Amino acid sequence: MKRILLSIASTLLLLLVAVTARGTIDDALSFALEAAMPAVKEGFTVREEYWGGDMTAKQPKPIAHQLFKGNEYWFWMGTDTKGAKISVHVYDNTGKLAEEDSWQKGQKAAAHIRPKRTGTYYLLVEVEKSPEERTTWSLAYGFR
Repeated sequence: MKRILLSIASTLLLLLVAVTARGTIDDALSFALEAAMPAVKEGFTVREEYWGGDMTAKQPKPIAHQLFKGNEYWFWMGTDTKGAKISVHVYDNTGKLAEEDSWQKGQKAAAHIRPKRTGTYYLLVEVEKSPEERTTWSLAYGFR
């Protein structure tokens, strides 16, 4: 009986941790989507696909993504950690910075690109500084 209760308690604890972790990624995604609002008003479509997780400061994470010539893209990054500074940049397959524009404001950052060729591009997301050891982040994107 004690084993069953211990097993149930362990399972509930794991579920609670998973739900709590998921909530912070959702909160970070909310900041990213808030950053997207001006572009949405300009006709950009936000994709349902997004990336997220947590990372330590000064440990950039590359994300490979296929972009198509003729489209225009915005990538929006958000964090729910107050006082964190984040960034996102877009590089081509030779490692050259390919974005037209980027910005960082509070808990949000964004990069804009019109690819000159169809191919794999690399999004470099980074927590530049944070009051937390690990900072939750999320990255969304849109196109037109």
